[in-house]
Amino acid sequence: MTSQVTQSAAREPAGRPGGAEHTRSVPVFAPATDIYETKAGLVLVAEIPGADPDSIEVTFDRNVLRLTARSKMAAPAGHSLIHAEYRDGDYERSFVLPVEIDAERIEATVKDGLLRLVLPRSEPAPAKKIAVKAG
Repeated sequence: MTSQVTQSAAREPAGRPGGAEHTRSVPVFAPATDIYETKAGLVLVAEIPGADPDSIEVTFDRNVLRLTARSKMAAPAGHSLIHAEYRDGDYERSFVLPVEIDAERIEATVKDGLLRLVLPRSEPAPAKKIAVKAG
């Protein structure tokens, strides 16, 4: 079973959905992301190195999943940075998901610069008998 996930701002620069201006003077990165489909739903893994876990925001509205985070690189205590390949900045990425997701059961974890989201499918609504009133 293969589904296609659509980026909501494929032709626009990261951080400027709908042409909105970015108000912070830091670069905005579109994190590299893999999305896998399973029988239970979708699994998304995004690279957000240096992101402060407290800055990570994941929103899901009308089948649009939006990820944002801020990174601030710092050397471990007692060490000084002599070479860096990552820069401070913001991460922003949005996806239009092709399947119905149960927003109440979404799970998000971050470890070693990887954000992992488990997006379970919505359960189909059970059949319901509708009472018909005369009148």
